[in-house]
Amino acid sequence: MASFALDLVLWLIGIRGHIPRFDDFRPVPAAPSAGAGHLVRVLAVMAAVFAALSLAVWGTVWIAIHLL
Repeated sequence: MASFALDLVLWLIGIRGHIPRFDDFRPVPAAPSAGAGHLVRVLAVMAAVFAALSLAVWGTVWIAIHLL
């Protein structure tokens, strides 16, 4: 599951096409796609970062409560 989550994050960021997987060398587009796809990718990365930070804060508070 962690491998799938990492693969999803790398794909959303846009560097997934540069990392070969199972000896699969697919051609990368010459020109980066611009427009709505880029905005969606940025929003998805921001959501993933926000979710990770929220979980980190929640975990820290949870550990602090259980240690008291």
